Amino acid sequence: MTQHGDRWALRASALFDGRALHRGRPLVVIDGDRIADVDLSGAPPSPDLRTVDLGDATVLPGLVDSHTHLTFDPHGDVPRQMREEDDGFLAAMARRHARQALAAGITTVRDLGDRGYVCLAIRDAAEPDLPEILAAGPPITRTGGHCWFLGGEADGADGLAEAVRERARRGTDVVKIMATGGMLTPHWASHESQYSEDELAVAVRTAHALGKPVTAHAHGVRGLADAVRAGVDGVEHCTFLTATDAEPDWTTIQAMCDAGTFVGVEEARLPGDDSVLPGQVRRMLEARGEYLARMSRAGARVVGCSDAGINARKPHDVLPYGVISFAQLGFTTVEALASVTETAARACGVGDRKGRVAAGYDADLLAVGGDVGDGLEALLNVITVVRAGRTIPGNN
Repeated sequence: MTQHGDRWALRASALFDGRALHRGRPLVVIDGDRIADVDLSGAPPSPDLRTVDLGDATVLPGLVDSHTHLTFDPHGDVPRQMREEDDGFLAAMARRHARQALAAGITTVRDLGDRGYVCLAIRDAAEPDLPEILAAGPPITRTGGHCWFLGGEADGADGLAEAVRERARRGTDVVKIMATGGMLTPHWASHESQYSEDELAVAVRTAHALGKPVTAHAHGVRGLADAVRAGVDGVEHCTFLTATDAEPDWTTIQAMCDAGTFVGVEEARLPGDDSVLPGQVRRMLEARGEYLARMSRAGARVVGCSDAGINARKPHDVLPYGVISFAQLGFTTVEALASVTETAARACGVGDRKGRVAAGYDADLLAVGGDVGDGLEALLNVITVVRAGRTIPGNN
């Protein structure tokens, strides 16, 4: 990483601080690995303050991808690799993918499914050229269930409670549980529930007693309702699938709004021909496009994320495309950006120090060319990425 000294500053023509867009040549002062001050006055900086003036650019909080799979190769056979490759191979791939994310301005990633807790070891190494990593370890799934090949199989109330305790002992940041089946594994269809509401509630109670949040992979209408009633802190996908269609359940949506449940929406994907997607996936995307913004306006805490690694349209730097997609679905610029900054940081439990450009917050920043208020495609034009107060190579 490029050294700038203990105290320096970034200046640009615009700033998104996690909540609002400001113009008039704001100045962000960095001291060590924290933001020391944000000056919106447009006044000249102190002559003795080293200042990097980016000109026509927007400074934002570093993006937060709350749902990624660092050990998944988007161009490979994920189930085979998870069964056959050793931990060293997976760790090297995870580091490569993490660097790819960081180069795109994603300064925090939450891995929601690895094998053998590989990402916890990388997290604990705190390598300076990587984003901050939060990790769930292997997601909990029933025997033969969705992503069973990651090693997280557990059945029944006692099995679930022990699986949660194991994750707490290992120090995971979150517990992930597969409430329904999924598209990557054939044994349980995406709309089918893998656990009952009572079983999910056991997992939640056990995790909360140990100070761990729970997020549930949930595609099916019933699985979503059961997970929310069981008290999960977040749901991933939230696609409201049935055996034949996708239809939002507004009773469950209202329950999520009332409970403050975080709703991870993996909208990020590279542009491509959606007509070649399986019929169920097309119906899911079409239905979500109709209800997503309405759900957000109703008070749902919608988090933009990627599910990076599961296929070729989801590389590990794809998150900005999800922000662009949110705007196309009816989100305002501020709403779309907040979904991958402040709201995402809160969903990950780091909202007290990530997702904002404000004094006292981590100096994790992204600067892009132009004004994001004129079009979120500006997020694809990365000028500078700052991680823990230092610019990363190739972005300075």
